[in-house]
Parts: sequence; C-alpha cells; structure tokens
Amino acid sequence: MTAVESRPAGVLTEGPGHRPFGARAKAFFALTKPRVIELLLLTTVPVMFLAAQGVPPLWLVVATCVGGFMSAGGAGAFNMYLDRDIDRLMGRTSQRPLVTGMVSPRECLVFAYTLAVASTVWFWVLVNPLSAMLSLGALLFYVVVYTMWLKRRTAQNIVWGGIAGCMPVFIGWSSVTNSLSWAAVVLFLVIFFWTPPHYWPLSMKVREDYERVGVPMLPVVVGNKAVAGQIVLYSWVMVGVSLLLWPLGYTGWFYPAAALVLGVLWLKEAYALRARARAGLTGAKLKEMRLFHWSITYASLLFVAVAVDPFLR
Repeated sequence: MTAVESRPAGVLTEGPGHRPFGARAKAFFALTKPRVIELLLLTTVPVMFLAAQGVPPLWLVVATCVGGFMSAGGAGAFNMYLDRDIDRLMGRTSQRPLVTGMVSPRECLVFAYTLAVASTVWFWVLVNPLSAMLSLGALLFYVVVYTMWLKRRTAQNIVWGGIAGCMPVFIGWSSVTNSLSWAAVVLFLVIFFWTPPHYWPLSMKVREDYERVGVPMLPVVVGNKAVAGQIVLYSWVMVGVSLLLWPLGYTGWFYPAAALVLGVLWLKEAYALRARARAGLTGAKLKEMRLFHWSITYASLLFVAVAVDPFLR
C-alpha cells in the first residue's frame, strides 16, 4: 500500500450510503468551503455599495450572493476532488468529506459540475452576462490554473492562484453597473497583494504537512525567514494600493482614513512576524497565526469602510 493509499486513523471506511441524511447534508455543505465563501462575499457586497454610491437593490444583492455562493462552492468541490490524494495525508484536511468517505468522489464531481453550471446560468439570467462570465472565469482559474497546474509545481502558487479570489470584486462591481472601472481594478489589486501575506502565515504553521505531500508552498521551499521578508514586501504594496481609491476620486475622507489606520496595524503585525522569524523562533513562539487571523479582520474592516464611505461623502 502506498502512502497516498493509506488512510489515517479514525477515518470512516463505510460507504456514503450508510451515513445519516443530516451528516451527509453537512458533508456536501463542507465541500463548498463555506469559510472561504464568507471571505469572498465579504469583498463582493461592499463593492456593490461603492458601485451604486449607496444601497444597491436588495434583490440584486441576494442574487449576486447566491450566485457567488454556488460558483465558489463549485470551485471548492472541484478542489477537494482533485486534492483528495493529499488531503488524507495532511492534518488540516484529514477530515474533509472525501477523506472520511462521507461523500464519494463521483458524488463530489457531480455536485461540483452542478454548482458550476447552475451558478453560470443564475448569473446570466438574474444578474447579467458579464457577471456570469467573470464568475465562470474565476471558477475555471481556481480549478484549472491553481489547483491542477500551479499548486503542485511552483512556490508562487498562492501569488498567481490568488487571482481567482480577487474576482468577486469584479463580480460585485459588474453586477451593479454591467461594466468594470478603475475602482474595481484597485480593489482587485488590494486582494491580489493581500492574499500571499494572508495565506503564507498559515502555510508556515502547517509547513510539515505541505512538505510531506510534496506541495512547494513558499515556506517549504525557502524557509520562514525568507517568507516573512516577502510578507513585509507584499504588505507595503497592499497598503499603498489600498490608498489609491481616494486620489482617483472614488471615495471621500472615511475610506482612506480607515485604510491608513488598518494598514499601519497590518504593517506592525507583519514586521513583528519578520522579527520573530529572523530570531529563529519556531512553533508556538513564532506566532505566525496572529497575522493570519488579523488579515481576515483587516479585509473585513477595509471592505466595510468601502461600503460605508458613500454614505459619508
């Protein structure tokens, strides 16, 4: 038996048909990676407020969120199908539905295709064709470019693969205006430069997992010190880009003030992580997850500021 064929202790071996309906429903929901979807919708809805310069139609917000959930959920299900061989060997992913046997690979694939098709049709009919194409493009980029090509081949996987996670900004803007703008491009770039310093601390935490399965995440390839230096570099660029909305005339005073304060707090955490990495600290003393958790708070508050700003102009 190969390492990939082995099953960790405690993993279920019975077929999916032996599982209660509630547990099965929960497993299918888990295939969509709901925590990731929360972040994606968090960048979609505030951009709709900025695009509308106020409150967008409620039905449009709901339609965009439902379509976004289905599209991102389909991408997540495809990802779990393609990564099921390495998921069983990593502690962080060893309880995913395909590993435990709660959902079969075939069921997962059918579920993924169903969500992908349904989300595209949903956006096309209820929102607009541009949003439908952007949504489908994001799904294909995440599945084909990131999961199938970049993830297991290059340490820059998160950098370029993160483009898929930037697309909800375009989708939110286009759902309101049926077009794109420089404001959407700026916020797209904010998420682009946010993604690596958001994810690299987590990959530092589970570095041994990635090393075991041969995925070349940056901490595996260059070590924590170099990664921490890259985090500081990307952080500076991210903060700088986040301030561009104001001089371009898309916001009033509130957003840049919030972006500046949040950016200073982010840089403080990034430099603290770099100092700990340079000191050779490891394990609990490295405290890499401090920046990971703060990054989620940062993105949440920054995009809340995006939504609030139109009401204070």
